[in-house]
Amino acid sequence: QVQLAESGGGLVQAGGSLRLSCAASGSIFSINSMAWYRQAPGKQRELVANIASRGGTNYVDSVKGRFTISRENTKNTVHLQMNSLKPEDTAVYYCNVQGRVTMERNFDSWGQGIEVTVSS
Repeated sequence: QVQLAESGGGLVQAGGSLRLSCAASGSIFSINSMAWYRQAPGKQRELVANIASRGGTNYVDSVKGRFTISRENTKNTVHLQMNSLKPEDTAVYYCNVQGRVTMERNFDSWGQGIEVTVSS
């Protein structure tokens, strides 16, 4: 079983910055994709950014140029640096990690979610 521990959320004023981190632990053979999703009140969960094992990244249009996703493979950790935050970035952010626990068995784990609140 693979567990995810998220950290770094909180309350910040518009224009400020936060850095989210997510560390994966447990029986991990390899990690493929690492990603951050978010869910705002009354809205569906959306993909914010993901990063592949070789470093390729994707971002939702609304955060391009403001957020940066990165990973530390030796620590099984993914970060989301969020700059120039806007009130519409307010949401619960979820970490998602996909990989293998053995050569034959995959895993797809989610964090419990961490709140980010941006005040205007």
